[in-house]
Amino acid sequence: MTSAPLIAPRKRTTAALAGACGLIMACLLITACSTAGPGQAAARSPAGAAGSAASRPSSAAPSTGTQAGSSPASTPAGPPGCLASGLQAQLGAAQGTAGTIYQVIVLTNTSASSCTLQGYPGVSFVTGPGGHEIGAPATRNPAVAVTQLTVPAGGKANVLLAVHDAGAFGGCRLTSADWLRIYPPGDYGSLYVQYKAQTCANRAKSIMTVTAVAAGAGSAS
Repeated sequence: MTSAPLIAPRKRTTAALAGACGLIMACLLITACSTAGPGQAAARSPAGAAGSAASRPSSAAPSTGTQAGSSPASTPAGPPGCLASGLQAQLGAAQGTAGTIYQVIVLTNTSASSCTLQGYPGVSFVTGPGGHEIGAPATRNPAVAVTQLTVPAGGKANVLLAVHDAGAFGGCRLTSADWLRIYPPGDYGSLYVQYKAQTCANRAKSIMTVTAVAAGAGSAS
């Protein structure tokens, strides 16, 4: 009869202890979860930051794209150079002095549009159109300044050819020539005009000089 009252308090004490242990375990789990949360967030943040940086264009990107997309200012192209196929050569005014004949060669633009000439032509004696060269070609005479000329369709330009007395050159082997070949400046195409003269057959002796191109039909004086 005396032991019966003690059983109930022991059960209550055991239940209370079990409840307390459960509460402590729950608190420990909550604390552990709270501690792990920030750690996991910190581990994820670098990847997130890297992803954000990769998805954003750099500040230099728009500037570079603008420069690459923009086109440089274009300069209007001028008329093309005059070619032999669009020119006609003919003899112009002539004048003789002691030992030298000054002969103007006129170049007429026979094309349908403007073209440009600049510099010195190539001039030499030849045996005929398409024939071989006789003697040495003309050397350059700087009496006319080199400038770029725009020759309109039907317009004219000229050069002044000086032909010296071949007999006055020592060591000259005299021969006759009947044609001149003219290369316009900057072109390998050739023009031909008839012109009779005595020249030196040996190429070491050039008896001609030629000026740079000038505007108009020119003058021999």
